[in-house]
This record gives sequence, structure tokens and C-alpha cells, in this order.
Amino acid sequence: MLGNDKFKRYTVTAALPYTNGPVHIGHLAGVYIPADIYVRFLRSTGKDVIFVCGSDEHGVPITLKARKEGVDPQQVVDKYHKIIGDSFRDFGVSFNIYHRTSSPTHHETASGFFRTLYDKGVFDEEETEQYYDEKAGQFLADRYIVGTCPKCGNEEAYGDQCEKCGTSLSPTELINPHSTLSGAQPILKKTRNWFLPLDKMQPQIEAYIDSHKEWKPNVYGQCKSWLSGGLNPRAMTRDLDWGVKVPVEGADGKVLYVWFDAPIGYISGTKDLCNQQLGAEKKSEYYLNEELRPTESWEKYWYDKETKLVHFIGKDNIVFHCIIFPAMLMAHGQFTLADNVPANEFLNLEGDKISTSRNWAVWLHEYLHEFPGKQDVLRYVLTSTAPETKDNDFTWRDFQARNNNELVAIFGNFVNRVLVLSHKYFGGKVMMGSPFTETDQKVMEEMKLYPAKIAASIEQYRFREALSEFMNLARLGNKYLADEEPWKLIKTDEDRVKTVLNVGLQIAANLAVLAGPFLPFSAKKLADMLNMGTQTWDKAGSTDILSAGHQLNEAALLFEKIEDSLIEEQIKKLTDSKAANAQAAIKPEDAKPNVNFDQFASMDIRVGTILEAEKVAKTKKLLKLKIDTGLDQRTIVSGIAEYFEPEQIIGKQVSVLINLEPREIKGILSQGMILMAENSDGNLSFVAPPAAINNGSVIR
Repeated sequence: MLGNDKFKRYTVTAALPYTNGPVHIGHLAGVYIPADIYVRFLRSTGKDVIFVCGSDEHGVPITLKARKEGVDPQQVVDKYHKIIGDSFRDFGVSFNIYHRTSSPTHHETASGFFRTLYDKGVFDEEETEQYYDEKAGQFLADRYIVGTCPKCGNEEAYGDQCEKCGTSLSPTELINPHSTLSGAQPILKKTRNWFLPLDKMQPQIEAYIDSHKEWKPNVYGQCKSWLSGGLNPRAMTRDLDWGVKVPVEGADGKVLYVWFDAPIGYISGTKDLCNQQLGAEKKSEYYLNEELRPTESWEKYWYDKETKLVHFIGKDNIVFHCIIFPAMLMAHGQFTLADNVPANEFLNLEGDKISTSRNWAVWLHEYLHEFPGKQDVLRYVLTSTAPETKDNDFTWRDFQARNNNELVAIFGNFVNRVLVLSHKYFGGKVMMGSPFTETDQKVMEEMKLYPAKIAASIEQYRFREALSEFMNLARLGNKYLADEEPWKLIKTDEDRVKTVLNVGLQIAANLAVLAGPFLPFSAKKLADMLNMGTQTWDKAGSTDILSAGHQLNEAALLFEKIEDSLIEEQIKKLTDSKAANAQAAIKPEDAKPNVNFDQFASMDIRVGTILEAEKVAKTKKLLKLKIDTGLDQRTIVSGIAEYFEPEQIIGKQVSVLINLEPREIKGILSQGMILMAENSDGNLSFVAPPAAINNGSVIR
């Protein structure tokens, strides 16, 4: 079935998510759903395939999260490893193993890998200047430094990237840098690290990239762009205390660079997957699927040239998986290199960039809770709109429309009609009546073409196209039933209805097989309704998957309509999040110059009650107020007419500065000032006592 059968086995990896937060729909659309479709397809064709992923538990984002939450880094990674692992499992991402880089196997593997390269003399040991926080007493990794972006002026750019304009930076490019640990301005201090000499390896790396011109244009193009600029040595160690310790003398206080350490997680995960002695506790912690455990040694999946290695990643990881990791593997010498690295672009949310820091995201674990049993709906929508060649946008209205107008109205409607009619007319049995007509033959011949079409698209990593072809088969079934109208024919030609429903049921059975990679929960549900068991891909295209006399199970709806109220709740959730972020982003006005105590004590602020209120003629902003200050009743003109109706504020107690020098405003003598508070959206509220108090009470 596969266009290239030279490979005996497949090692498929999905980018290791950082355990500093949960997984969101951008991650799913960019990496995990495409990878899962590909792997499920391979398994359906009988291929020996392992699917490896795990939590990336090292690096600066983890330590930053730990500092923010006031806990140890280990507590952070334990918390999010479980949230992410549970979410993937419940969503149906079919990893053989979901590992973690804090595992003993990983530390041993990553450390051993570094030592091999060190002993071979691969690294260049260099002394360089790096920012150092004298107050905190430590060197600062890129994300521990914040300053002004030299490109766009963003005052909160990180030492490696400005998230506002997207520019990649180095810490020394920042204007007015300061440490996120202490707030102090860092100094440059010499430190020693080990560098991977990418400049010396460029010819070898370039030859590897040029041997894969079939890669997606965004991947190949980005690699060529990096190469054209000339590669530079890159430090593979960092001055941190969280990560895999550097296994050489004189490396105290240093750990492996996270992008040296993390991709080795694919290898260490494979080791534990193939370790038949791995204990029950670790199987659970690593989300190891016992049914998908291979019998071969881990080396077969990484050393053997007859193994096809495929990395599924997002576009922000292209350089690491296409240049740095292959360079590491080349330097080691034993490993096979990736045959393909299908990277997707970014998914936006409601027209805005997904942002974990702004909580502008649809989190997988929350979706699973709020839309129980609808895993396949999200899989379908994210595959239909996958950012395969350019950035794309997810909206809740589109999510609803695709569910209601496609899954329910096309796929679900066809399945429901053919099953319900079979039960209604023939007791749920597959029947065969009059011979196939020319129309029947034509429909079945067209049906036979879909497995190859879908397979070809999947092999080329065109998953949107593959899903579209799958839905075209459901459309074919719908049109066939609509044209033949068995609900009318039953009155005059029962034998013809038996044949029509037989054809319809064969299409449904084909859909059950072909849905497996895309919609695994629905595929199983449909197979159960058809009472057909699990079928391999080679059965697809058959016109007799269900034989005459086969008993069907009861029909049930594959999909249900999603009502407006559910969508409105999700939109409100995002709107509230945006409002909260806007509120948090607004900085208060700068403080005014200091005043001495005598100046403050000279202000006489009293509680008063508004007795009368009216608008000042020919103005939009002014109200004329009569206020009982406890000492007297006086007139005050206040610019609050745009915020309050006169009749609404009569009787309210307010704070009044009564010894402000009188001033004539629009011909009215104003004898004081009401104190007001202005919030972030510009609205005003009275500064008033929380409960009724005597007029004239002094506010100190």
C-alpha cells in the first residue's frame, strides 16, 4: 500500500512539549494530530512503527514557571507531565510511549551521548562573556534577561526573542537589560562552555538537506536560509542548575543545553519502550502502551538504515530538528537521520496569535471536560483547517459549522440513514436482492478508488487533502441514497431496496476502515454498529466487507449538533480572558512628586451627601451639584455628566475637598471638588465611605 516499501520499520516522533503549561489546539494542529493520523495509518497497513513522545522537563521556561508559582522545578514538571499525558491519552493520541526527560534512562542516555562526542573531540571548548547577575550570584540564561527590543521598542523582550515582533535576539542586543531574578542590571562575565562546531560541519549538513528537496517548502526553505547565512558554533552547555549535568571535569554548575538534551528524549523514550523489564509504576508514569510494545531492541529503531525516521514538529523547531539534531547524530556516527521532517505553520485563535502567557488559547484538558465525547470533532476541525502551508485560524463558529454541516449532515447522516433503514426493513441484516445495476457498479468502482487516494495524500503528509477525500466518500454515499430513494422503492420493489442498502452498507463499512486514522473514536463506534470488528487498510475498497446475512448492531447517532449556547460560552470565555489581560496590561499613571506632611495635612476632605444634581446648560461634561458637607450646603461643578445621570446620584455620599479655592465655571461659582477614581477603561466611580456616615466626617 505504501509508495515506498524499502523500510522495514518506522520511528515516528512528535515534538516534546514543554512541561510549563498544558497542551493547546495550536500544538494539536501543528504536531500531534498529523503525527497520530500518520501513525494510525501505518499501523493499519501492518507496518512495524513506534510513536515516541514525552515531556521536555528541562530548560529555562521550567525554572521561570517554578519561580512564578513559588515551587521547585520538579513540582512544576510533575504537575504538567500528568496534565499533558492524561490529555493526550484521553484525546486518543496513540503514542507507544509518552516519556519524560527527567527519567533516569534519559539522564543516562543524554549524558552518555555528550560524553561520546566529547571523547571523540567533537566539541570546541571556549571561554565567552555572558551576562551575570551579581545580586543573585549566577549567570543568566537568555530568558532570565529582559530589556527593550532594538527592533520594535518592546520593553519586555527576552534575551532570545521579542514576542511582540518575533525577532530573534541575543542578550547583548537588548537595550537596558535587566535580570528577571533580581531586577538588577547584569554585567558581562567570562564563562566556559562546550560548542558544537556547526561551521565546520556545514558541508556535511548541507549535503544532507540537499538530499531531501522533497521536504515541504517551508522546511527546506528555512533550512537553506540558515545555511546561506553560514552556520556558527553553538553552545551545547549552559550555566544552570536544572537539567542534565555535564559529564566532564570542570563543568560544575553546568547542564546540557535543552536543545541538545531534548531530542535525545526520543532515543531514551525508545529505550524504555523496548525495555521489557520496566516496572508497572514506570509504565504508568511514562504512559507506556503495553499493546504497542515492540519485541525488537531499541537499536533497530535508531541504528538500522532500513528504519524510516520521521519527526513531526512545528515551524519554530525546524532548525533544531533539521540542522542541530542531525549534526549531533552525524557526529556520534551510529544513528540514522530523519527521512522527513513535516513541520506545520502556526494556528491562530479567533484572529489573534495563540499565547499561553495571555491565556489566549483553547486548552486540551479543558476542551475534554467541556465537550465530553467530542474528541473526534476537534480532531476533524483541526485537520480540516490545519496550517500545513501557511498560518491558519481557528474560530468557534467554524468549529460549530463544521460539526453541524459536515460531520452531522454528511458523514453522520449517511451512516444513520443506511443503518436505520436496514433495521426498519430487514431486521438489521445485510441483504442482497436484485443484481447490481450500472449505477451500483459505477458507485462501487468509485468507492474502490478512495483508499489509494487517501493513502497517497497521507504518505505525502497532506492530511487536509486526505480528510477531504474521506468526506467525499461519505458524500458519495449520501448522494447514492438520495438518488435511489429506498424509502420510496420499498413500496414497489423490495429486492431493489435490499441491493441499494447493501451498497450503502458497504460504503459505510469502508468509511469505518478509512476513518481510523482521522476519527478513531467514531471509527470504532461505527464498526461496532456494523458489527464488523477491526479491519486493516487492505480491506478498504472491498465491496463485500459485510456479507449477505450479516447481523448489524443497533444504530446510534455518530455525531450530535452543537448548539449556539455552547459556542457562546466559549466565545465569552475568550472575551473575558482578553479583558482580563487588557486590565493587567494597563499600567497606572506615574506617581506625582512627593509632598511633605504639612502640605497633605492642609487638605480638608469631608464626607458629604449630594442633595441636588442637574446638567449645566450648553455643556456635555458638567453637572451642577448641591452638596451637604455637614458644615454647610454648597455648590460644586463637576465634570462627570458623561458617566452619571443627575437623578441617579442624588442621595449618594461622596468625598469632598472643601478648602479648594472657589472657582467660577460657566458662570457658576464652584466651591470645592468631589474625589473620583478612574479605572483602566476610563470609567469613573465615587470615592465614598463603604457605609453611611455623618456628613462632615473628616477623611484623613
